[in-house]
Amino acid sequence: MSYAIGVDIGGTKVQFAVIDREGNITNRHRVPTEANKGPEQLMNKVLLGIDMMMESIDQEEEIQGIGIGSAGQIDYREGTVRYTGDTLPDWTGTAIKEMIARRYNTSVYVDNDVNVIAIAEKMYGVGKDCDHFVCLALGTGIGGAVMEAGRLIRGVFGGAAELGHVSIDINGPRCSCGNNGCVELYASGSGIARLGLEMQRNGSASYAWRPNARDIIQAWHQHDPSATQVMRIVIRALGSAIAGYIHTFNPEAVVVGGGVAQSGPRFLQALDQEVNARTSSYMRGCCRLIPANFGSDAGVIGAAAQVWHYGESSCSQYMI
Repeated sequence: MSYAIGVDIGGTKVQFAVIDREGNITNRHRVPTEANKGPEQLMNKVLLGIDMMMESIDQEEEIQGIGIGSAGQIDYREGTVRYTGDTLPDWTGTAIKEMIARRYNTSVYVDNDVNVIAIAEKMYGVGKDCDHFVCLALGTGIGGAVMEAGRLIRGVFGGAAELGHVSIDINGPRCSCGNNGCVELYASGSGIARLGLEMQRNGSASYAWRPNARDIIQAWHQHDPSATQVMRIVIRALGSAIAGYIHTFNPEAVVVGGGVAQSGPRFLQALDQEVNARTSSYMRGCCRLIPANFGSDAGVIGAAAQVWHYGESSCSQYMI
């Protein structure tokens, strides 16, 4: 048997797993990120977690490599963090690959957290039968990745496909990226909460939900009228953005994952209808809108899957 170790570094938690060649998790561990304590303590957690995963494998020679997926813009060649915002304060500039490679005698791969989710889909999910797809992760923010002919679109250093920062309203609120009206401000978890809070502040009606994404989505499923107003904006905004992605990339599929997308089939059905209304029929006809396969395990599976995606295939890590 051969195994890879995957690490998924997020704003609230770090997940570790041992993955076999077929994508099965054989061991796992999770710790809180505690990003406010600084990058040094976070890297110490990463190294200790990898140690734990190493010790769980009987034969060390069976470990084929270590894969890391991290929030932020990642220089995938160097394995360093180009930029992170408030999600991981002071994480910018961290040389993840160098520190891990110095400690372990094995191959190390580092990439953005949504890029590795796309790799998980390519290796074990929808991408097994689909070489051209867009991957969206609807979480606290919105992350994106694009597979073209089975390879990730990278850009200059690996920062391509920041799909959450595509504007759907030039007169909309200012985004942290510097643009106005980014889709992340409407259809992410934080965006849904923002819309709910604005509605509560501006409206005179009483609301049966707190202004957070979980409560608003739950109230929407219960046909609460004010939550329905919020979710109508969310679905219109996301549908508009996805129509743009379809026209830009001409994909076979748009894979929608993340916590917001896990709110049930009603969300995807409503989104599918919105995308249909906004997309040219000849482009929409060859593109499916489908849910991601792996839920909260997608990041850690994809992180580990880099070892085989790059190490045992014709896909070069440096391909654009």
